[in-house]
Amino acid sequence: MHPASFSRLCFLLFFIIVIRYSHWYFPLDHSLQIGVFAPTLNMAEAAQSNAELLEWPKKDKRRILHAVYRVGDLDRTIKFYTECFGMKLLRKRDVPEEKYANAFLGFGSEQTHFVVELTYNYGVSSYDIGTGFGHFAIATPDVYKLVEDIRAKGGKVTREPGPVSGGTTVIAFVTDPDGYAFEILQRASTPEPLCQVMLRVGDLERSIKFYEKALGLKLVKKVDRPQYKYTLAMLGYAEEHETVVLELTYNYGVTEYTKGNAYAQIAIGTDDVYKSAEVVKTVIQELGGKITREPGPIPGLNTKITSFLDPDGWKTVLVDNQDFLKELE
Repeated sequence: MHPASFSRLCFLLFFIIVIRYSHWYFPLDHSLQIGVFAPTLNMAEAAQSNAELLEWPKKDKRRILHAVYRVGDLDRTIKFYTECFGMKLLRKRDVPEEKYANAFLGFGSEQTHFVVELTYNYGVSSYDIGTGFGHFAIATPDVYKLVEDIRAKGGKVTREPGPVSGGTTVIAFVTDPDGYAFEILQRASTPEPLCQVMLRVGDLERSIKFYEKALGLKLVKKVDRPQYKYTLAMLGYAEEHETVVLELTYNYGVTEYTKGNAYAQIAIGTDDVYKSAEVVKTVIQELGGKITREPGPIPGLNTKITSFLDPDGWKTVLVDNQDFLKELE
């Protein structure tokens, strides 16, 4: 055989042997294979788990329970709300060991209606409302009559009754003794007269997404008024005329507001504080915000809660539904 042909034959045989038995020297590393594919599987599983978790707020039994804010004279504010607005004092408690007192007022039982929780801290007579808080709203069949009653009892009217700009709904604005604004809006009938909490935000689309995903609120109305350079969104657990809504307002070009130290938070009921907190944590990773209290019982009260700030710094407290009802007993 020619030397060149013999060399080619040897090379061919060597190549075949290497291919046939290469796994002896380069064994298939199954752990390596798992290492390659495991992250993909884990990511898919995590995405599915997050998707399932984010469905929880839609299945949960939720209701906006109350708004909490501070006042400089508790009895004066109770008198104003009951005599001028027609609210009822639902409960009142004094906690001298912690130097505060609070009162709950509304147009119906706390078991079924949205109410306000007024907090008085001993010795503090005034607060800074800031530029971010907007107003509360009260629906009534006759705005003109209610405003005249409020005026006659010493209330301050900051916007006279009349149709809203560019629309037909009759509204007015008044302020309470601490300077909180209340919109009085005309509505023939409503199961929830105390019907809005308005807060200003710096990025409306981000805020809408946050409240939809973190709290399961539904966008029930969105209005853009370029001639007045603002856009607003109403979010609630039912339609606007059926329940209280959170009104988020974006003023063109304004991304930050001062919070002051007067308005505190809204509280929302949930059937599972711990699961709800996990949802909020997941949404915060995507959109911003901060957990301010891990889920668990309040010492001495045993009501389970968790609290957090939205991307604009507005606070929400989630309260266990069953524990809340026990508080009312």
